[in-house]
Amino acid sequence: MNKKAPNPDSSGTHMWLILMKAQKTLERHAIRSVEKAGLGLSDFGILEALLHKGPLLVNDLGRRINLTSGSITTAVDRMEAQGWVERVADPRDRRARRVRLTPKGESQIVPVFAAHRQAMDGVAEGLTKAERLTLIRLLKKLGLYAQEKIEQTKED
Repeated sequence: MNKKAPNPDSSGTHMWLILMKAQKTLERHAIRSVEKAGLGLSDFGILEALLHKGPLLVNDLGRRINLTSGSITTAVDRMEAQGWVERVADPRDRRARRVRLTPKGESQIVPVFAAHRQAMDGVAEGLTKAERLTLIRLLKKLGLYAQEKIEQTKED
């Protein structure tokens, strides 16, 4: 008997479930990677953002790593006490404060980020370089389209 293979589920719901499961698994891997260095994911995210983006306004930093205003303030306070970051006046707006890495913070994050990059690259080896580039392109496309839909529903 020659059975046809069932049609794969291409529904938005199935796609979302697969993305969610993959994201959770990758997140667990990322958490393990940074916890080896004694950091939590939010502290790692703050240090990494400052390393690669330079000094950021406190609220911009919170939005970038998805922390509330209260949570980012608490995290920056904690990291400032460690000597990893400092708050400085914004040159364009004296009322605003920017957070920047200290030399101690930079010496903390540089090796941690290098090890984390290696760990995440190891996971990505499950796909070829071409597959990774295609996945990145498609995820960006999907994210932008989803954002458009969110914006449209705000207007309705």
